[in-house]
Amino acid sequence: RNEMRAVATLNAAPASAARRTEPRARCVSAACPPRARGSTLRANAENNGADVRIFRDGEAQAWDDEHAPPSTTTTETTTTTTTTTAAPAGPTKTSSDKPTVTGRPEEQFSDAAASERQTLFNDIAPVYDQLNDLLSLGLHRVWKRAAVKWTGVRPGDRAIDVCCGSGDVALRLADAVGPSGEVVGLDFAAAQLRVAAEKEAAHPTGYALSPIVWQQGDALALPHPDGAFDGATIGYGLRNVSDVPLALSELCRVLKPGGKAAVLDFNNAVDPNLNFAQGFVLDNVVVPVAELNGVAAEYRYLRPSIERYPKGPELVQLAVDAGFSSATFYELEPARLMGCLVCVK
Repeated sequence: RNEMRAVATLNAAPASAARRTEPRARCVSAACPPRARGSTLRANAENNGADVRIFRDGEAQAWDDEHAPPSTTTTETTTTTTTTTAAPAGPTKTSSDKPTVTGRPEEQFSDAAASERQTLFNDIAPVYDQLNDLLSLGLHRVWKRAAVKWTGVRPGDRAIDVCCGSGDVALRLADAVGPSGEVVGLDFAAAQLRVAAEKEAAHPTGYALSPIVWQQGDALALPHPDGAFDGATIGYGLRNVSDVPLALSELCRVLKPGGKAAVLDFNNAVDPNLNFAQGFVLDNVVVPVAELNGVAAEYRYLRPSIERYPKGPELVQLAVDAGFSSATFYELEPARLMGCLVCVK
């Protein structure tokens, strides 16, 4: 049985009760007729000297939606104050191959921390997708589909995925808006964008995606005009920015009135027992597996970064303060380890 559960919700204007669409976590995209596709990767040469590269028209193996795992569920309480496995294939790295990068998880408002996180996400790009599959047992696909569903984007819409990483959520947005729509995938890590563009080029023939622009940029200064998009997502990125309120404000700015944003990330739960269980899994499962792939330092970043991430009710308040008319935070099953902030402009 699938349930939606909101742990915190808040309307900027309580008198105007905002409607909330509560999709099931199981959101399978419909297949569309094939068409030729092209994608563009725009990389800012000022950021780490990244080259501008073009990837066009490629079709190969089926993407991960063809192997989606079983449905997950979410749980609901509402407040008014206001989500067999062998190690992944590939060359094993050792810690001596590169300097240790921690991402400075204890810091939030720090340019130095932001720069180090950029290096961190560039470093893990080659194994990022394999580790996501392994460590979440494939459930990250379900959570990402739910986030896209919450945006409410339809064929012909324009959408942006901020902190897009290797492009999983952006590809789902492109499927949702279809060939007549448009998607921007924006990230500060050029290596992640290259993986994303290559993944799009290898997309199978059974789907017709919107054009996707892969753009290197800053979540705190989105290079797009006000009201440019019908929907927006941030998947596992808000926790990593140096200024959470500013990132939410920028997300709100580029949305059209009535547009929705879905922010998916680890849940810094109010319940200390959940946080203890989450920490145990991170320390005893996630980090050891990451160590086998030479990226233990990068994954040790997770636990302290989650601990300083705002809790659900705090995220709801930050979203309304950033200009959204209403916001709701959902804890996602299993175990409420993930959360999704859904905001309406």
